[in-house]
Amino acid sequence: MDVTATLSLGDPLEPARKATAHMLQERERTFSLPQPFYSDERLFDIDMQEIFQKEWLIAGMTCEIPAKGNYLTLQVGKNPIIVIRGAEGVVHAFHNVCRHRGSRLCTSDKGKVAKLVCHYHQWTYELDGRLLFAGTEMGADFDMKQYGLKPVNVKTAGGYIFISLAENPPAIDDFLSTLTHYMEPYDMENTKVAIQTTLFEKANWKLVLENNRECYHCNASHPELLKTLLEWDDVTDPRADQAFKDHVAASAAAWDAEKIPYAHASFGLRNRIVRMPLLKGTVSMTLDGKQGCNKLMGRIKNPDLGSMRILHLPHSWNHCMGDHIIVFTVWPISAQETMVTTKWIVHKDAVEGVDYDVERMRKVWDATNDQDRRLAEENQRGINSTAYQPGPYSKTYEFGVVNFVDWYSERMLSNLGAAPAPYLKGVAVHE
Repeated sequence: MDVTATLSLGDPLEPARKATAHMLQERERTFSLPQPFYSDERLFDIDMQEIFQKEWLIAGMTCEIPAKGNYLTLQVGKNPIIVIRGAEGVVHAFHNVCRHRGSRLCTSDKGKVAKLVCHYHQWTYELDGRLLFAGTEMGADFDMKQYGLKPVNVKTAGGYIFISLAENPPAIDDFLSTLTHYMEPYDMENTKVAIQTTLFEKANWKLVLENNRECYHCNASHPELLKTLLEWDDVTDPRADQAFKDHVAASAAAWDAEKIPYAHASFGLRNRIVRMPLLKGTVSMTLDGKQGCNKLMGRIKNPDLGSMRILHLPHSWNHCMGDHIIVFTVWPISAQETMVTTKWIVHKDAVEGVDYDVERMRKVWDATNDQDRRLAEENQRGINSTAYQPGPYSKTYEFGVVNFVDWYSERMLSNLGAAPAPYLKGVAVHE
């Protein structure tokens, strides 16, 4: 019998899969998740298999691979991935694994190559994944056409690169079309990453997302951020007062005049785009509220565009202002460790030290990210206790967290092939 087939018989995670589905089906919707969802390594493995290997992820930005041969690499669980710009500007994505003996092809975070060459035995691939050279040692009957790189689903929209490791990924084209429209003013092909940071948090990835999906904690924890950020995402928020609604209306009139998209657009619970003004008198997320970059992006003439907030579950949130864009992505490492990357993006012709000062531009979110890291880590430490039990979410201050957990629960149950939870009946969680 084939050894691989033998080892695959009897999924060791099957009992955990059944327990996961049962816990999600039986949980109280408006309460936090049972402890294993935040701490158990078996459940973490299921998260990676059923969420991060099946949903669409933001791999990076098209401006990071501007020309033919430019590539970036990333790690999705145990899967190394390469995204590369090929001929005629086409973006490809592959498993970063040589088809000879499995070595990683590209070992740098970013770079530029003429061809993809494995350092181990020099097998050589075209930028579209075709095997070009394997040496005469493989024999005369060796068919190179059978050994191209294994592709990964990839789509681009509005300057973002989306990948999915699934054989049949979920539909996303409607969101991508809308994203392209909303990002048009920024001319994302003519931008660059001014600075990127990486933060490691000793907390489960879902705690990182839950923290992001509410501002219940903001007043006590984020003094720098609240110098410019208005908490509410929409005038329909039950806590929004008339002064806020008037501020939104005045801002919308100015955006209309410049043909800047701003209306709330949602795609189930997975994706949302909405532009909200910042505090009156501020135009960018800096400590003084003034522009972080003097050169505005794309066709934008008015720096006072507030912040266009883009949500992409399971792992990204974004703030798009007139002068720069901030892209956050969350990458699970283990049941209790998560990597958060933050990229500050500016016009490609903006000159550091002239048009922008990196330290000034990043200061607010450096502080905010670290504050959130501490909150998530303390949350994890408490959840690890034998005293932890699921607690109630606020339906007003934490509805965003409820939405995230609803989305996670539905996608997990669906991808596991389990029956949907009764409490999700009628909840539009995805396209």
